[in-house]
Amino acid sequence: MILRNNYYLTTLAIITMGISVLSCKNKVKKTAVTEKEKTVYPSDVIPFMDEFKILCGDGKSFNDLTDVEHKDFFYVENENNTNWVVYKAPNSGVTSRTSSNTRTELGQKEEWKPDTGGKLTGTLKVKHVSTSGDARVAASYSVVIGQIHGTEGHENEPLKIFYKKFPGHTKGSIFWNYEINTKGDNSKRWDYSTAVWGYDMSIVGDTPTTYPTEPQDGIELGEEFSYEINVYKGIMYLTFKSDGHETKQFTKSLIQTDFGTSSDIPEQILTLYAAIGRDGVERDSAYAGELQNFKQGAYNQTNGKDPEENIVWHTGSETYNGDIKKQYENGCYTEVWFKEATVGSGTPPQH
Repeated sequence: MILRNNYYLTTLAIITMGISVLSCKNKVKKTAVTEKEKTVYPSDVIPFMDEFKILCGDGKSFNDLTDVEHKDFFYVENENNTNWVVYKAPNSGVTSRTSSNTRTELGQKEEWKPDTGGKLTGTLKVKHVSTSGDARVAASYSVVIGQIHGTEGHENEPLKIFYKKFPGHTKGSIFWNYEINTKGDNSKRWDYSTAVWGYDMSIVGDTPTTYPTEPQDGIELGEEFSYEINVYKGIMYLTFKSDGHETKQFTKSLIQTDFGTSSDIPEQILTLYAAIGRDGVERDSAYAGELQNFKQGAYNQTNGKDPEENIVWHTGSETYNGDIKKQYENGCYTEVWFKEATVGSGTPPQH
């Protein structure tokens, strides 16, 4: 009888252990599933990700952005119960074949022509811009947060939206640039800059370490704002909004030039680009008939190139020989957060 009881007890113990092991395995499996379910991807926050590809600041690219993140460059942060897509790029990393500047930036897969049009919107805040650079250089301390980019011809940019903040200032500037689709030699190209809030691109320091007065109507780091780029029947309509700031709207033709002769070149260009001899004119039809696409994210304009070679675009910033970790540790990077964005066809303008 004792032997039989021992047998039953042993059998029960084995069964119990088996159940316990299975239970533990199930718990581990469930935990793993739960952890996986907790990951929030950029495509969960902004659904249009399937229409874009991305190039990140370390040179890594992704053509399919569904359920994709790239830590330290492209990922999601939650702040006050709101999810934001983070785009982060060092001053020096790996970039595209046509640029000296590092980016973590979406590129639209679909291409369109200005007469066909398209629309891109974004609601965002800039969390950081490089704190190193040369104050005399127009591109220093700035990041491009949205653009229209040509994909044929000169591959110039009919629109770049910038955020720029000088070191020591609380408020930065939002401005947009139009780059001419140069007639003839593209080395003569230039950007005409228009202020939204704060200054345009041409306002610079007198020395490498002195800064202009802080803009009164500027945007602070971490302050939310939005933009809409609407290209309809060849005309670009821009709208900028932010609580506590005047809504700003602009209109610019992409199919008929404003800069077709030397006498049309604005004084801003003659002054800003004088040292590098950029004094070209634009072809009469501007960007008509040429393919374009939208870009959005963080296109860092602060690079390590020598300002004496190009006082407009070479910012002389610290790059730590391309060491991204050191750049992040020492403020030599840009970081932009988007919580909403849309892309689609151009629509009849409201203004």
